[in-house]
Amino acid sequence: MKYLFYLILVLLLVPLQTTLLPHLSVWNIKPDLGLVAAALVGLFAGELDGLLVGLAIGWVLSLFSAGELWLSLLTNGGVGLLAGFLGRQVSQVTSISLGVGLLLVSLASGLFAAMNFKHLDMSQMWWMVESIVLPQACFDGAVGAGLYWLLSQRFHVTRLRTE
Repeated sequence: MKYLFYLILVLLLVPLQTTLLPHLSVWNIKPDLGLVAAALVGLFAGELDGLLVGLAIGWVLSLFSAGELWLSLLTNGGVGLLAGFLGRQVSQVTSISLGVGLLLVSLASGLFAAMNFKHLDMSQMWWMVESIVLPQACFDGAVGAGLYWLLSQRFHVTRLRTE
């Protein structure tokens, strides 16, 4: 049953990201739902599920975007694995700690993506970081924290700490 849920999540994430999020953007900045979904699956289901779902999400999202394949795969798979470890090792995961973690991972991913652009001088790269990468990282952290808070009210995460 959970594999069916993962398949539906991976397949519906691209249409959701491309059709709904442009209407929910703030200052033309949209959150990366793939990153947030991989972190939440890793946190609620464990390291292996987070890694595999993150890799699948990264692969599907990179098929429909113009970005680098390896960056999306590594970022989403890595954040799923990292969130799974966080859920097992930290005794009390809060929405703030997840939000800060997502902010940092999204910021690192955005910096790697900005450095990957060819033919940009330092002023153009700095403009990209301050006007796109940093606000998107903050938005990813806020969306992840909000979704974790909503899901933690519904589901108990204590089973991850006792395994």
